[in-house]
Amino acid sequence: MKVLKYLLLTLLGLIALLYLGGMAITPKFHVVRSAQIQAPPERVYALVASPRQWKQWSVWNQRDPKMQIDYSGPESGAGAVWAWKSQTEGDGRMTFTAAEPARRVAYDLFFPDFGTTSSGDLRFEPRDGGTLVTWTMDGDIGSNPLFHWMTLFSDSMVGKDFEAGLKGLKQVAEAH
Repeated sequence: MKVLKYLLLTLLGLIALLYLGGMAITPKFHVVRSAQIQAPPERVYALVASPRQWKQWSVWNQRDPKMQIDYSGPESGAGAVWAWKSQTEGDGRMTFTAAEPARRVAYDLFFPDFGTTSSGDLRFEPRDGGTLVTWTMDGDIGSNPLFHWMTLFSDSMVGKDFEAGLKGLKQVAEAH
């Protein structure tokens, strides 16, 4: 009985430590990655500004080819939306909030399972005969202190996906 009491107190102490530690961690995160693509900004922009084009280069679509995708709004640019349901990638919705041809596409990203929204953009800068693409995302994981621990790993987790996506974008843009 003494061992059980000790284990229970240890477990409660660990939960309290995780909860209190989570309160000290910011719920906000920031991720940024860049890649040089040997294609003009107009070509790269066209692959990003249309949600239907993401299937060609996005790592999320490649990891789950059976992902169910619904498109709404305009074909491309501000107001274009794609929503997905996936067994492996989760469910989500991306809404393009701004589009400046050959310069920038901004978006809001919503994950209903977590009730969180992130915002980000992809910027296209002419450089060295091609395009420097910079992909950023800022988000807030919410008020649950236990979820705050996830922000410590967001750069490495999301950053890895951004790197793979930029690699795919590079391959598709340079092949045209």
